[in-house]
Formats: sequence, structure tokens, C-alpha cells
Amino acid sequence: MCLEADALQFKKKRDPERFAQAQRDIAELIVQAKAGAIELAYVDEAGFAPQPPNRSAWTKKGETHAVTAKRGRRLNVIGAMLSSGKLVMAKLWQSINGLWFFAFLMTMLDKVSKPLVVILDNASIHTAKKLKPYWDLLEEKGMRFYFLPPYSPELNRIELLWHKMKYEWLKFKLYTPDELERAIDEIGEEFGNLYRLTF
Repeated sequence: MCLEADALQFKKKRDPERFAQAQRDIAELIVQAKAGAIELAYVDEAGFAPQPPNRSAWTKKGETHAVTAKRGRRLNVIGAMLSSGKLVMAKLWQSINGLWFFAFLMTMLDKVSKPLVVILDNASIHTAKKLKPYWDLLEEKGMRFYFLPPYSPELNRIELLWHKMKYEWLKFKLYTPDELERAIDEIGEEFGNLYRLTF
């Protein structure tokens, strides 16, 4: 599904007042980041399959279209796009749980020297009550969280990064697990040079 179709689907379900307030809040956070008062981090997770997505297909009229679906392990990536222009990623060949997410955020604190504000959605690994002591620890260390309202993925800039990676920057081919990891690493290393996003 393309970003435009996703946005239309979410727009029908979301609360327009909460969405508008989140836009204003994020605009203010961007001003603070540009002034150097904070580091702003757009954080999310995405899964990458070694086989390319079936983007489109066609079949002669009257015939049944059959595509062999290859299923394999997915490479799950936690990413943070920082207002300073950096991209930080961690890769796992297993499901990402709240503890993995907490560990990723802890490493973020070591990479940033100013107050860190993390923009994220309300996925269960971000909000599970059993993980509250971990979030409290992060807040004690100076991290603040800004949770987006439901159905507002376009407010998290890293969503555009995932889309670019999957549908433009990664070659449309079958990868071995090692090749896929190297391709993801290359994007991370060359982000801001060979791979750019503009807003």
C-alpha cells in the first residue's frame, strides 16, 4: 500500500483535533531543536524481508494469477532519525520486544549530549505497563517522550525513511540474510550523503 492510500485510510479514523494539536506540538519541538535546546528523535521499528515485496502483477484475462510466496525470517530494525541529521539503527533477526526497545533507547542517551525528546507511536512495546520502570529510568536520565495520537504515522518522519528504504533505496532482488544486513548498514552509514530525505 502506498503512503497516500495509508494516509487516507488513517485520516478517516483519527481525531482531527488531536492530530492538529500534535502538528503544533511537533512544530514547537522542531523550533527548539533548531535552536539547539534539544535533540529530537523520530523513532520507530520496521521489518525487512530478504525477498522483495510483490508490488504489482498482471495476468491475461480469464487466467488465474499465481505467485509463489516465499516466506522467511524478517530482519527487524529499530531506527531513530535525529534532528542533528544522524540516523541510528539496530538490527535483529527476531521479534522486537519492549526490552530490546528499552536497550536501544539507552544507547541513544550515549549518542546525544543534550536533552532528548523521542517522538513515537503507541505500539504496545512503547506503552506496556510492565515496562513503566524502564521508561521512568529513561526519564530520570533526561529523556522525554512525545506519543503521537492514533492513526498519525505521517507525523513521525521516520515512516518516510522506511518507505524510501523498502521501495526505492534497496534493490529489487532476493537477498541472502548477510546481503540484506549489509544493504541496511550501507543506508545507515551513507544517510545524509548518498541517501537523503528532505522535508
